[in-house]
Amino acid sequence: MREQQAALLKPPSRRATNVTLPEPLLRDARDLDINVSQACEQGLLAEVRQARQARWLEENRSAIEAWNEHVERNGLPLAAFRQF
Repeated sequence: MREQQAALLKPPSRRATNVTLPEPLLRDARDLDINVSQACEQGLLAEVRQARQARWLEENRSAIEAWNEHVERNGLPLAAFRQF
């Protein structure tokens, strides 16, 4: 159990990589004291989240459509118990 807790508290390993950026953008970022590595990480994280969301929606599209059709035909389950 302690090993699992320790693993959760341990920061993820990091790996150096090369990124090619337009020179004027890199110059502006440095002039503005922007941490390029952190900015790239945040941007990549946002792209990964968006791609995962799009993939999940596509993978579950038929189930979502089936549920929506069910609700249209039969109404919401437990709707009789709603107090609003």
